[in-house]
Amino acid sequence: MKKLAFVLSGGGSRGALQVGALRALLEAGYHPDILVGTSIGAVNASYLAVHGVSLETIPGLVVAWGDASKAGFLPSNFLWLSLRTIFNRPMASLFNRMRSFYIEHGLEPDLTFSDIQGVQLFMVAADLNGYQAVVYGREPGQTVLEGLLASTALPPWITPMRAGERLLMDGGLVSNLPVEPALSAGATHIIALDLFDPRAVALSSPGFRQFLGKLLFTVSRRQAEMEIALAENRGVTVQRIELVGRDPVQMWDFERTSDLIEQGYLIAREVIAGWERKRPSFWRSSWESLVGKWRRKNRVQ
Repeated sequence: MKKLAFVLSGGGSRGALQVGALRALLEAGYHPDILVGTSIGAVNASYLAVHGVSLETIPGLVVAWGDASKAGFLPSNFLWLSLRTIFNRPMASLFNRMRSFYIEHGLEPDLTFSDIQGVQLFMVAADLNGYQAVVYGREPGQTVLEGLLASTALPPWITPMRAGERLLMDGGLVSNLPVEPALSAGATHIIALDLFDPRAVALSSPGFRQFLGKLLFTVSRRQAEMEIALAENRGVTVQRIELVGRDPVQMWDFERTSDLIEQGYLIAREVIAGWERKRPSFWRSSWESLVGKWRRKNRVQ
């Protein structure tokens, strides 16, 4: 059974690019069976899953992004927040505001993954106590709100969240472009909306913050390459749309939301048009599929 998965990466305010890209994909007739998101990608994925995966849902998502751009969830005073975290004085108000925002936009506290209809939803978080990724959605009774709060708990803005023995934080730490969870969910075709843009690091002043940014971007890129290679080894096609805007944008800068949404739409529409031009004929596609299956079978044997 064929299953199309949309995989949405993390990237803070650049997640607005995904909103436009989702509109372009839906307009082109791509409708996912699986949604997998990390961090801001989990926010976009959960909104679609809860409100319905359709073009009619996109305007509501745009409005939610407009509200988020005014809320100031990720203050730019990175150093001050880091010092508060180091000295165990985190700003709990940010976590509470984020939780209230999700609820106000339709994510009821008692909504479980089993309540979602028409699509499978998965969100990735990192368990610092278990030293591993945690994929919310694999257990139907888990609440979507807990999964989203865990996947978006990004220090120093949001401190890691405790859930039983787990200490959970932003899933970008372990899988910023969560292709592997999509594979585990049975995806046979993956469209990945990748927000990776190392140009943003150059905007930081030289020093520890720039070093940390380069380190995290290097790890993130390596993780994505390995997960895509895993998919290819299993015969699963990954079509990646690299959502790189005209100008670099810091992950906490929500002032360009409207422009980024439009840019994301135009980027994705151009990429999709390229797919259509390269699409092989029915007979060629069928022949290549048969040859691929034969090669994989004989390689295994």
